[in-house]
Amino acid sequence: MNYPVFGHLGYCTNIHPGETWADHFAALQQAIPELKQRLSPNAPFGIGLRLANIASEELELPENLIAFQHWLANNGCYVFTMNGFPFGGFHHTVVKDQVHTPDWTSEARVDYTKRLFRILSVLLPVDELGNAIQGGISTSPLSYRRWFEWEQPAARDYIFSQTTQNVLEVVADLMRLRQQTDRLMHLDLEPEPDGIIETTDEFISWFTDYLLPMGIEQISEEFGLTDEQAENAICEHVRLCFDVCHVAVGYEKPAEVLAKLKAYGLRVGKVQISAALKAEFPDDTEGRETIKQAFAQFNEPTYLHQVVARTRSGELLRFADLPEALAAFNDDHVEWRAHFHVPIFISEYGVLTSTQDDILATLTLQATNKFTNQMEVETYTWDVLPDDLKLDLVDSIDREMKWVIGKK
Repeated sequence: MNYPVFGHLGYCTNIHPGETWADHFAALQQAIPELKQRLSPNAPFGIGLRLANIASEELELPENLIAFQHWLANNGCYVFTMNGFPFGGFHHTVVKDQVHTPDWTSEARVDYTKRLFRILSVLLPVDELGNAIQGGISTSPLSYRRWFEWEQPAARDYIFSQTTQNVLEVVADLMRLRQQTDRLMHLDLEPEPDGIIETTDEFISWFTDYLLPMGIEQISEEFGLTDEQAENAICEHVRLCFDVCHVAVGYEKPAEVLAKLKAYGLRVGKVQISAALKAEFPDDTEGRETIKQAFAQFNEPTYLHQVVARTRSGELLRFADLPEALAAFNDDHVEWRAHFHVPIFISEYGVLTSTQDDILATLTLQATNKFTNQMEVETYTWDVLPDDLKLDLVDSIDREMKWVIGKK
């Protein structure tokens, strides 16, 4: 769906389980026609496509890709963005920190991402003027910092250098694809708690300290560009994936994120509309324990649910997962924010609240100064929510999308 305010709006299909293209396609065939009828009966329906590695290999086969194109056209749908973060199984298995595997130190991550872009270059539609729309693929924050001796400068430099070199290999591929297909596509890095890029400041530091210095030299030489042209090309093809849940967990404010990016000439590739859990702790012991136990109800074994605690002095303490935060809870903690993608249309979860206000602030910023043309709803935790929050999947997606559309 394309709205003047939002740009292209869809939902991310990482909500559906499966690793093969047959699994993915069956889920799309089951859910999309009904959602299209409910949400966009008279206009094309946008999809944020997630492909596991195996599915991407299978979809790239000409017979499968052509069949999918025909299905999209026959059902009035189109793909405008893809989620290239989860590589393998993402449901019905223990994911935890393995969501980062393989990371950007590996050729497997590079090959997978290149393949996704080749597929997207074929799937991207043209607009009413006959011009291909831009497309983006979100990806991991390079790697997971708890795998390394992150306090050691030499270790950080080595990992940043290695991962940046692999990102630049994809950038060069995107530039060649643009020459061949006239499709402008961008890789959207997604800061996440405990990623080696965790915050907007860290994204900017990586961009200015590693990506541009290494990239300008390589891109200018390979493509015969000036340094300025090479820098512009890098900034076009590498952008930030603005995941609202992740921004909120880190106590960042949406307006400040955008102001920082603008100051450095950097861009948002897409917004992932998502919400986290939060709560402030009262002074009384009983009230604090009640909130702690409410968070414990969301302690499930599939995904990482990192917690960032704010202390009385304003310090932010980061915990790798909910069990670690629950064990370390003490009187110095005045607020918790937990990385759990809860339904966006609900603002209160008993004594806990969601970070829905951050979504509303982001949508307001988009309405007043359109900073991206790609937005997708990304709530993937329906299977692991407490039982009283589980609803039919199509009804849940429908409700989330209608909540967003109602804010335009």
